[in-house]
Amino acid sequence: MAVAWAAPHPDAPPAYGYPPPVVYKEPGMPFEFAYAVKDDYAGNDFAHEEKSDGDVTSGSYRILLPDGRVQTVTFNADHHNGFVAKVAYEGEAVHPPPAPYHPPAGYA
Repeated sequence: MAVAWAAPHPDAPPAYGYPPPVVYKEPGMPFEFAYAVKDDYAGNDFAHEEKSDGDVTSGSYRILLPDGRVQTVTFNADHHNGFVAKVAYEGEAVHPPPAPYHPPAGYA
């Protein structure tokens, strides 16, 4: 019975007689940035803004989808909750009608 009590717990890390390693975590760096591109000729329309206080990062990005809708993602990220995003769409999806099929011309 004493052997069962002395056995290490199966979920415990192995003990080698050394002290556990010290885990050092660098403090986060605060930052803030934003950019946007709107090019009607090429059909590009997107933006991204993000900021962090060193612990929590939050922001959003927006992109024009090929079906004509605008997708907006708003997010928060930290070491406790992970990456949490909310996705929203603006507009109605529009798909062009398919082009009629014509078989290729035969060889003469």
